[in-house]
Amino acid sequence: MITIRELLSRIRWDPEFGRGEFTVGYYDRIKDRIILVPLVRVRFDPDDRFSFQLTDAAGEPLSIPLHRVCEVYRDGTLIWRRQRFPLGRGSS
Repeated sequence: MITIRELLSRIRWDPEFGRGEFTVGYYDRIKDRIILVPLVRVRFDPDDRFSFQLTDAAGEPLSIPLHRVCEVYRDGTLIWRRQRFPLGRGSS
């Protein structure tokens, strides 16, 4: 299985593969569930290889570590799932 960084890089740099609507699912420790966000809402700092940034529904900026990304969807179809969720959590 490829890493989440490799997958995100392929989405960004492979024009054929990158077509479509992508959604990233990350584990929210406070809500204890996976939160799905459209990839177009995610921002990547070129100097930070370990997390991405987004703004939550309340307008608060969040920094999400890549190790908390659990799922990636393309046009509604699951294309990547972490084999084991963070903190020993099982699949949802």
